[in-house]
Amino acid sequence: MTKPERVFGRAREWEGLFRFVAGKGPVTGQNGAALGVVSGRRRQGKSFLLQALTEAAGGMYFAATEATEAESLRLFTEALTRYTREVVDIPPRDWNDAIILLFRAFRDRQVPVIIDEFPFLSRSSPALPSIIQRELGPGGSGRQSRARLVLCGSAMSVMGGLLAGQAPLRGRAGLELVIHPFRYREAADFWGITDPRLAVQVHAVLGGTPAYRYEFTQGDVPADLDDFDAWVIRTVLNPQTPLFREARYLLAEEPEIRDPALYHSVLAAIASGNSTNGGIASYVGRKSDQITHPLHVLEDCALVAREPDLFRSGRARYRIVEPLITFYEAIMRRRWPELEIHRAERVWGSVRQSFLAQVVGPHFEMLCRDFAVDADQNLYGDFPAEVGAGTVPDPARRSQIEIDVAVLAAQEPGRPRRVLSLGEAKWGEVMGRAHLARLERARALLEGKGYDTRDTVLACYGGSGFATDLTSAAETDPKILLVDLDRLHGYTQ
Repeated sequence: MTKPERVFGRAREWEGLFRFVAGKGPVTGQNGAALGVVSGRRRQGKSFLLQALTEAAGGMYFAATEATEAESLRLFTEALTRYTREVVDIPPRDWNDAIILLFRAFRDRQVPVIIDEFPFLSRSSPALPSIIQRELGPGGSGRQSRARLVLCGSAMSVMGGLLAGQAPLRGRAGLELVIHPFRYREAADFWGITDPRLAVQVHAVLGGTPAYRYEFTQGDVPADLDDFDAWVIRTVLNPQTPLFREARYLLAEEPEIRDPALYHSVLAAIASGNSTNGGIASYVGRKSDQITHPLHVLEDCALVAREPDLFRSGRARYRIVEPLITFYEAIMRRRWPELEIHRAERVWGSVRQSFLAQVVGPHFEMLCRDFAVDADQNLYGDFPAEVGAGTVPDPARRSQIEIDVAVLAAQEPGRPRRVLSLGEAKWGEVMGRAHLARLERARALLEGKGYDTRDTVLACYGGSGFATDLTSAAETDPKILLVDLDRLHGYTQ
């Protein structure tokens, strides 16, 4: 199957879907139904991609809705009848009958059968995953079928639980595909933005969610860097656009979130720079153990990521995964009443500096870590095995050094852990020799703690350029790496 031209990117995802549809069943060398699970947050293009797959492969696509079990069964049977053009003599009484009917209808057709928004069905019919598991197992109707059944959904806590732990479908899936937002370089191409400074700022607001490009902004792209402020005002801060309330809806759509006020406060804490468990608890006004559950729920919903400190065991930081939520919590939420009455220009003028410091700055650090993840062995001397942020204690100065981009090699038994690179990222500050000196101090401290730092590359990631003393040092020392915005986006090497 050739990927349709209308599907931007997603080459790896399309290849995985193709292999799943074209492959053999669960028993090697024999036919049989196979199960795939596709998940991802809303607006990422899952349905668009799967609809293109069914068209290319001649499959069946059924989108569930919020309905009772009886209505869902009726809608599903009607969809199956339209596809097979075979009238069902006895309508299924329940999902036991419906799943058997499904597998029997595809005894001679090896095509994808997509059930989209599966959480709507499992919510009203909790036994449905167990029924599918039974029919895929020995003696089930799936053993005589060639259907490639794909369950898709956006409720990440529900979809993640389908194949986890003791779940009925655990071990049954031949495909487990998560559709992520476009990465920052791909997002810039998708938006048609070639100015790297503009691309970073747009990505800091909307990330790589495909739906925001056309459906939510009607194709409105900032013409240039000078148009960025006006673009923010006429799109995300405009009460007449769907983007205005989108961040709220992203939280409300998750079924596991039952106390929105608490969860918004937790997200606001992270957006304000309180990234540790203790810092979040202090901001929210709760004890640390009282926010453990909300943080776990936000992780399960793929709205928050827990990232370990690479140099301090047992310590971790939390990061909001969706940029639009960060923008909402840091910029919009506290000025919501004014924005609702169309005071966007006045609000934006007063919060723009906060946007650069609280939103763009941390987002730029995250992009620099993504840059390091994609690096080949030539950039840091070896392939990165682990990339993240870290804190290096400096007891002599009673302080600690924050490392924005730490790159570690794979752990080798009996050898000290190799530090491939230590990096600092600054968005609105020209980087100079003082920034390099801080990295040199961190390298010496890590060497004293038993790390292998002999070949460590000291990297400065500058959103506003570099001072002459730093560029001169980099010209004479191959272990000093300077990454500007052009290099970050792959425009230069």
